[in-house]
Amino acid sequence: MAGTERSPGAAAEFLLRRHRWRPAEALPWLIAIGAYFAFPDYMALGTQILIGILFALSLDLILGYAGIVTLGHAAFFGTGAYAAGLLAARLGWGEPLSALLVAGACAALAGLVSGWVLLRYRGLTLLMLTLAAAIMLYELGNARADITGGFDGVTGIVVKPLFGRFQYDLYGHTYYLYALAVLFVMFLVARRIVYSPFGQALVGIRENLRRMQALGSPVHRRLVTIYTISAAMAGVAGGLFAQSNAFVTLSALGFERSATVLIMLILGGTGRLYGAFLGATIYMLLEDSLAKLSPEFWELGVGLVLVLTVLFARGGLLGLLEQAARRLRRWR
Repeated sequence: MAGTERSPGAAAEFLLRRHRWRPAEALPWLIAIGAYFAFPDYMALGTQILIGILFALSLDLILGYAGIVTLGHAAFFGTGAYAAGLLAARLGWGEPLSALLVAGACAALAGLVSGWVLLRYRGLTLLMLTLAAAIMLYELGNARADITGGFDGVTGIVVKPLFGRFQYDLYGHTYYLYALAVLFVMFLVARRIVYSPFGQALVGIRENLRRMQALGSPVHRRLVTIYTISAAMAGVAGGLFAQSNAFVTLSALGFERSATVLIMLILGGTGRLYGAFLGATIYMLLEDSLAKLSPEFWELGVGLVLVLTVLFARGGLLGLLEQAARRLRRWR
């Protein structure tokens, strides 16, 4: 009896400990701040890496924690990018923070509407439906070239100084700090969700959908909720992309971008939050380095790394590092 009385308390204590910040969690942020001072001439690349991390983090919420497999996540990234880009280029609204809010809101609306319909399905059917929805949105953007600019995209995006005083320099220092701050805020939101009762319910849905339904859990509503939140975060990432690059093309909505963010997350590790940090960074640094060595065959190198990761690091590179850390503690 004593053992059975202690077990619920031990489980509760474990869940409480998960909420606490661990010293290792400061490492990615210290590296990001250190990179600002160590590599001042590479801030443009650094900004794109931070945007990639935010995009991958948004996908991790639905794939890693809720078990929603999608090939159309770029639809929300592109929606946010076009919302922010059109605001600045067509309407002259260049205030960056409010434009990001609009980008996130537009993507959230798209996620809510599509999620309410698509998330009634599972498995391969859902996978194909998300891909089909993204392709339809891509073709709609191409058909309405009068708004989106078609394959030429939206250019002439002018963003006003951040808070009315921080100008955007040639090397992208301001954009880097801006993107880092937005990423930190979005990460706090994602972390709060993951370690909340709502987040634990999502894990339960991922692990055993029928059991959660039998327990009376509002499965569909919860899936639509996290899908909408994930879409909003992807839209914010798209808005940052449009502002930092000063243009948006249909590639922001394309299948290639959906596949790329999925590769980033698989490399880093799903269902870990910080897997998005590691996966996006490794992928984009590999892409940059290999493209310089071989502009035609750089994808071969990325593909090889992905195959090795899937074969020998089922939990991604972050999972591999966690295993190594556990073994090191045992040896000590």
